Amino acid sequence: MENKNTYPGNINKEQYKKKTQDRAAVLMLQGTASDVGKSIVTTALCRLFLQDGYQPAPYKSQNMALNSYVTLDGKEIGRAQGVQAEACGLPATTDMNPILIKPIKDMHSQIVVHGVPKMQMSAMDYRNHFLPQAKTIVLDALDRLREQYDIVLMEGAGSPAEINLKDRDIVNMNLAGWADAPVLLISDIDRGGVFASLVGTLELLEPHERARVKGFIINKFRGDLALLQPGLDWLTERTGIPVLGVLPYIPELRIEAEDSVVLDELQYRRQKEKELDIVVIRYPRISNFTDFDALGWEPDVVVRYVSNADDLGEPDVIILPGTKDTISDLAFLRERGLDRAITEGWREREVQLVGICGGYQMLGERLFDPYAVESETKQAEGLGLLPLVTTFSKEKRTVRVKGIVAKECPLRVDENKETRPTVEAYEIHMGITESDESARTARLRSEDYRPLFILNTETKEVEADSSAEGIESVHLEGCGSADGKVWGTYLHGLFDNDEFRRTWLDGLRLQKGLPPIGETFQAAVYKTQEFDRVAEIVRNHLDLDRIYEIAGLRKNR
Repeated sequence: MENKNTYPGNINKEQYKKKTQDRAAVLMLQGTASDVGKSIVTTALCRLFLQDGYQPAPYKSQNMALNSYVTLDGKEIGRAQGVQAEACGLPATTDMNPILIKPIKDMHSQIVVHGVPKMQMSAMDYRNHFLPQAKTIVLDALDRLREQYDIVLMEGAGSPAEINLKDRDIVNMNLAGWADAPVLLISDIDRGGVFASLVGTLELLEPHERARVKGFIINKFRGDLALLQPGLDWLTERTGIPVLGVLPYIPELRIEAEDSVVLDELQYRRQKEKELDIVVIRYPRISNFTDFDALGWEPDVVVRYVSNADDLGEPDVIILPGTKDTISDLAFLRERGLDRAITEGWREREVQLVGICGGYQMLGERLFDPYAVESETKQAEGLGLLPLVTTFSKEKRTVRVKGIVAKECPLRVDENKETRPTVEAYEIHMGITESDESARTARLRSEDYRPLFILNTETKEVEADSSAEGIESVHLEGCGSADGKVWGTYLHGLFDNDEFRRTWLDGLRLQKGLPPIGETFQAAVYKTQEFDRVAEIVRNHLDLDRIYEIAGLRKNR
């Protein structure tokens, strides 16, 4: 049953519809389950509408994800909406994802409202105490988008037929009703049972909800469409709802994912052997694994995601990625014997050990969580490979940064160049990591460890000869051993920087006796080309005339 809460400004449903009828069109994409392709289809349609002369904007009222995106004003939203904003040619804002839920542990999550962490809540408390006030938050954000853009592409979450959650839904059919939005229902044929999924979902909807579904999209098809056609005809006849198209399975999709479920395919995919083997540790609460997408696009690199010591093999690099719960995932490493396997491999072979964000914290001597920000465990011993201590604070740091590789940086850079590689990245972390004076023993002498980057959080240009001294906005970041075998940083998106990424990889090649190959591609150009590639696939396989009609827009192309 539709939520009867009042609308923003304490107006009723009819007043709200009248208020918004002259604003941007809305089109909602829902799915029969999670990971059926809602985010990708939404991204493609964002690009299509932009190509066709409209200015679209993405919107997801409530997102549950550990892959985050930092807006230009330093706020945190779901990564999918940040990527969709890029496909629209727009800077992302928190209105595009006003509520972000970041799972911390079983049944508890951090609640981020308009880019700022507000509280930690259990699932039951969130349902009983937060959702009743969430309607105004999400509709206010949607109103602002509809005032600025031509069409808002609204993405649902999970399935609209989750019976136990429907009465307080703010992200699927209730939202569609509040916004008076037509719905396209997407299902994934690759997982099987596509007809049962679509028909079953409709059967579980209320009549007024079912009436909003204006078309089906079948995703990830690998076979002969002629063999599928009888089923499509039956589906239309059975439901009275048209199939708007069948999208093919797209191999090697290069659009950033928001959910670690995509790692299941990557973890077990048989990959060709290449000259550089990079392992990323997949712990239970891995976050922002899109940091490594650009590495996987390199022609000489294989990126493998590993959860067990037996699967490590003999990589050239082991990366400890970000995590939403550093101490718990550090315990996971120890439970699986990964801590010993990682450190033994690092000591005995020419393997480089890298920590990003939470992984950086793990590389230090100790971790303290006095306020139970991430974990009930108040302190833990780190891996002891960098002379650092991390303390988790109540305030989260979310910021975009620019800078250069520091002169002291132990990672291999081309010393023949007059300038050092520049970097643009972002930080999302609760921990404060500092040099640990007590750790500076003969084993961890301070002169054996060096900073990696000179950063400016105000995004001003940092000159190659800049010093951190006397410049308030400039600071040193990261830490690495003098031989470059172990290093860590808080910088997400570091490997999207083409010169840094390729310089670092060529340093690994030289260590193996392989010649450097220089720049191979530009990550930003790759992303733009991928938006266009996926948009073209969708354009060729969906009935866009009908979609424009459903959205209430005139087709310009």
